[in-house]
Amino acid sequence: MVKRTCWALLLCAASLVAHADPLRIVSEPWAPYVYEESGVVRGQDYELTAQALERLGIAHELRLLPWKRSLVEFDEGRADAILDIFRNQAREQDMVFVDEPLSSSEFVLFYARQRPFPYRDLNSLKDRRIGVSPGYWYSNEAFRQSKDFIRENAPSHAANFGKLLLGRVDMVLIERRVGLYLARQLGILDQIDYHRQPISHDDLYLALRRTPEFEHLAVRIGAELRTLKAERAATPAR
Repeated sequence: MVKRTCWALLLCAASLVAHADPLRIVSEPWAPYVYEESGVVRGQDYELTAQALERLGIAHELRLLPWKRSLVEFDEGRADAILDIFRNQAREQDMVFVDEPLSSSEFVLFYARQRPFPYRDLNSLKDRRIGVSPGYWYSNEAFRQSKDFIRENAPSHAANFGKLLLGRVDMVLIERRVGLYLARQLGILDQIDYHRQPISHDDLYLALRRTPEFEHLAVRIGAELRTLKAERAATPAR
């Protein structure tokens, strides 16, 4: 018992030392989950994370970068955490995921209303050109590996929508809420629509570098997220 107590105290002390500096977080602008507006970072997942960290007394700083750049910053040790990332076995080699997800997402195929391509299943995408995002991990393995259609990268979601309207791709795979929010911002909501049958569903997480200190911190953040969610669920909507 004494050894276990000492070990727990050492972990807590290490965690405090590790976070004398702000926790360095990176993510991609992904409204409405995380984005910047008038110089202020907003978004449901960011605000939930920020509140949990504040309750734990952990200062943080967030940089919004293109997704591939976010992954590089994390991999090269210039970031301690990455916000709104999908969880998979390969990533768990170098990342410790906070076990409580921030939210859930749904990836759907957007199309131009002038060219309403049908979609029933992946077989109906044969010979089509589908716009995707570089660095994204799509949980639908058949979509990732199929050779029946072309997956074409674009530097941003806005660029993907531009290619869609120009007819350079047939459809674009984007998270449903992100796609609708962006289309509204771009003023093209009347020019696009999406297939209601999703390609995949994924939970979004906060992941930290896999070190003993951050593993301990991930447990604390997960517990705080569960507490926050329970409190919000118990608060009557106004």
